[in-house]
Amino acid sequence: MLECLCYRVGHADEGVCLLVQMGPYRILLDCGLEDISPMQASINKKNPLPADLVLICHAHADHARGLLALHRAFPQLPIYASEVTTQLLPLNWPGIDRDQLPWCQALPWQKPIEFLDGLTAELFPAGHLPGAAAVLLTYRPPPSSGKPPRPYTVFYTGDFFLSNSRLVDGLPLEELRGLQPDVLIVEGSYGTSRLQRRRSLENELAERIHGAIGLGYSVLLLTPPLGLAQELLMLLRSHHQFTGRDLDIWVDGSVARGCDIYLNIIPQLPNSVQNFAKHQPLFWDERVRPRMRRFSSENPDWKAAAPSIVIADETADFNTYCQTGSDSWLVLLPEKPGFPQPGESSDRSTKGDRLLVETYLLAEHSDGSGTTQLVHNLRPQHIIFVHGSPTYLADLANLEELRNRYHLHTPKAGTHVDLPVDDTLLMQPSVRDTSYQGELTEDSGNAIVVLPEDLSRDPRWQNFADTGLVVARWQGKELVLRGLSQRELLGRSSDAKVPPGVDCCGNCLYYRGQRCWNQASPLFGFKVTPDGYCPVFEAIERFGSTENLNEDFFEE
Repeated sequence: MLECLCYRVGHADEGVCLLVQMGPYRILLDCGLEDISPMQASINKKNPLPADLVLICHAHADHARGLLALHRAFPQLPIYASEVTTQLLPLNWPGIDRDQLPWCQALPWQKPIEFLDGLTAELFPAGHLPGAAAVLLTYRPPPSSGKPPRPYTVFYTGDFFLSNSRLVDGLPLEELRGLQPDVLIVEGSYGTSRLQRRRSLENELAERIHGAIGLGYSVLLLTPPLGLAQELLMLLRSHHQFTGRDLDIWVDGSVARGCDIYLNIIPQLPNSVQNFAKHQPLFWDERVRPRMRRFSSENPDWKAAAPSIVIADETADFNTYCQTGSDSWLVLLPEKPGFPQPGESSDRSTKGDRLLVETYLLAEHSDGSGTTQLVHNLRPQHIIFVHGSPTYLADLANLEELRNRYHLHTPKAGTHVDLPVDDTLLMQPSVRDTSYQGELTEDSGNAIVVLPEDLSRDPRWQNFADTGLVVARWQGKELVLRGLSQRELLGRSSDAKVPPGVDCCGNCLYYRGQRCWNQASPLFGFKVTPDGYCPVFEAIERFGSTENLNEDFFEE
């Protein structure tokens, strides 16, 4: 009665595309395929179309980039999304605008729509991106002899975020509590990780940018062109570190096009954003500081501006921007938890310029606690984890609090998942074991833990062993080990107040955001401890703003 064919499950950059079978009907959830040939290969006389209908949860490329090819191959196939998503979708295909997408039909919020006899769908706001929808599918079989058969339900979250962000409200969990779907298809982008609150991440990023600009650095932010890019722009225009500052923010390429589309959906954005837009332009404002302008390498203002902020597509070549304008650049690349990241800091030479490359993270998805909170509030029978690194999804599937209550599935691309509905918890499907056995000994007053070599083959080991230091704490009768990162190690060392008058990094004019920003120093660009020292030390004014800045940066 219920099954799911996983064309793609969102590992790495492969996108998401799921075909759900409910009774006689086939519903395609998202189409993040770069190549739709797997769907074309499924066509036969019995099924001349790859599905009976298509539902798109939101407009990001990993969920929607295959839609145009799908429509051109099967123009009679009905495709649906929320009203806002239909307006944002054209960003996936340069040269296409909203008027050229009449084939993507808009659906209302929280109103069940019957598409086929007995099959209904209802959209709920999912957070994450304006227009992003979670989908509740319900199939009611035709009545037979005796009492009417029970309905079957599937709830697909797409990408979801329980918290509010600057341009979209979070998923309304209270309206879904106790839903009890037969199947929950849920993303696990952050696995079991626990992240700081969104506002804390924003403040940390704003401080990094503020510190760089204060020392004459221009900043290049590379970002996905839709969603996170506009969130960053709102952060930079409204954060207290930048409000009223004589600074230019240059926006290039597809990011600028995404901003243009956002201007058409202002009535669908949160009330606070609508009120903001009544008093000043949401984007493209050269009157209020910081000014937001379209990037052009031919613009004389751009060539003269230093320092400034540039926001461009994450696929762009940053040398295009860093060869122009300021001699010094901080490049910030988006971090993708669970997947390999570029080095957190490196030096590259561009016509003699100094270049720092780092990563940043602003949460767009719910972390591990948010995912389990959603699961326990919905109380499904089956859970299919998609959209995340295989190791992160395996971590979720190995949680005892989930394994003891639900049928858990972590399918690979190209596989079928059978979803029998009953009241008995069947044996769980095998999931890669993420526990390891070792030995514990005591020697000369030290406790030594020896773990198997297999542990170091996990892709997460490199981050865990980054500094070679761990923190151990008791959790009931269990001892939990956690690796210390460089950032946390430096942050901890900063907790000890540096005495005034001591010649050390913590009292240096060029110590900002855990780094040395003195180009004359051999430590320039590197993370340093507050009690470090170099020959070009320059004392700060103890009653100046720099001291307060350093203390605020490390404040939890």
